[in-house]
Amino acid sequence: MHFPKLPDWLIYAAIVVALLIAAISRQERADAPEPPPPAPEVAGATLGPASPFDPAVVVDVPDETSPATGTAFSIADSGVWLTARHVVDGCRLTAIVVGSGQGVAARVQIDPRGEAAVLTTDGGAPPLALGLATGLHRGERAFHPGYPQGEPGEATSRLIGRENLVVRGRGARTEPVLVWAETGRTEGLRGTLGGLSGAPALDAQGRVIGVTIAEAPRRGRIYTTAPETVQATLTRAGGRRYAAQPLAQTLTPENYFRVADSLRRDLRVAQVVCLQGAT
Repeated sequence: MHFPKLPDWLIYAAIVVALLIAAISRQERADAPEPPPPAPEVAGATLGPASPFDPAVVVDVPDETSPATGTAFSIADSGVWLTARHVVDGCRLTAIVVGSGQGVAARVQIDPRGEAAVLTTDGGAPPLALGLATGLHRGERAFHPGYPQGEPGEATSRLIGRENLVVRGRGARTEPVLVWAETGRTEGLRGTLGGLSGAPALDAQGRVIGVTIAEAPRRGRIYTTAPETVQATLTRAGGRRYAAQPLAQTLTPENYFRVADSLRRDLRVAQVVCLQGAT
């Protein structure tokens, strides 16, 4: 096939245009400012109120109660603790572990409307501060110290949003919960976080913003009670005021495991056991 020959002037014109474009492009890049530094890590939009239109997560709770272990944390040094309802619901005997083979009997108050449960003991441990009235923001971090798989351990996460927990079976109900993306955990901890149920979800100041209640391992999700649900549970359990100072140091991804060890050592975060199921 024969192509007509292009005139020389057209070839020269195309070369000149190409050179001009390249020169202008180089000049634009030379005059452009340096790219801005990475933005600091900040939380996103304020988390809105719970809605019946939030996505739902369904949990089936068996009618039979079996021995279980979980985590509890102190909110009053007189002996008031919080944990997850499903850890202690239906137990005939519940205890806070205070040493190797040693436990203190705990009385259980179940809130039929929520997943948080109140425990009371004779004597207690230094309390954690409550931050239930603190506004939450998407993307902010939480820290979960406790006893995953029955051993000391912890996880950290970032807030995604709200969902509705739909419980079927024993204690059937629907309640708003918070969903977090897991972003870190104890080195060497593999598999389930079971046993972390009942652990506090702490903000960077060490204030309790929820109770850890469930996980979705395949999705890398951690679920906690919503702050307003915990506040309602405490109100129905007696309505007293709980006042404690935040932690002396800010929690970070670099130090949270050391802080968690300190909280467990002081029994501010303790293991809770259901010694005998209901008959």
